Amino acid sequence: MNNQHPDASASTRKENSEALSEQEVMMLLEEVTDPEIPVLNVVEMGIVRRVEKSGQEAGFRVVITPTYSGCPAMNAIEQAILEKMMEKGIRPVDVVTDHREPWTTDWMTSEAKRKLKEYGIAPPPPTGDDSDFLSTLKSSQKIVPCPFCDSLETELRSEFGSTACKSLYYCHGCSQPFEHFKCI
Repeated sequence: MNNQHPDASASTRKENSEALSEQEVMMLLEEVTDPEIPVLNVVEMGIVRRVEKSGQEAGFRVVITPTYSGCPAMNAIEQAILEKMMEKGIRPVDVVTDHREPWTTDWMTSEAKRKLKEYGIAPPPPTGDDSDFLSTLKSSQKIVPCPFCDSLETELRSEFGSTACKSLYYCHGCSQPFEHFKCI
């Protein structure tokens, strides 16, 4: 039988939240995987932009940015963040979606790009400063190395793969289809 006062657990959660730093919460969020690419977490994807103490009852605000406007995974990511924080006894948590700065594949860590390749998805190269992006996109087909055999003999088959953030390619070197995480 639990003899603990009902408010004692709320007090413990508050103490847990007060004791944690923003960096420690960010490390906990590394346990939240991307629902569309389960080998990656939302921190290394660059989806979680920052964690802040919210000031309300020693809680936290987690700021996220979608990889695409209208990305269907964002609701699932928000729920997974809230569930992870509840599991760790951290409350209250406010998850805020920030659209002020568009997400870019440059926010992905090098570890995330390595994991993509091992998973069979060609990772994006650095976006760089492409001042004539639309003309380049229209007039040339990007050469994407195969994540399985590293062949450059690949061909774009569809601008969209299993999700809007990936395109579908085919490798003539190893005869494997594969997806490429698009640069944004």
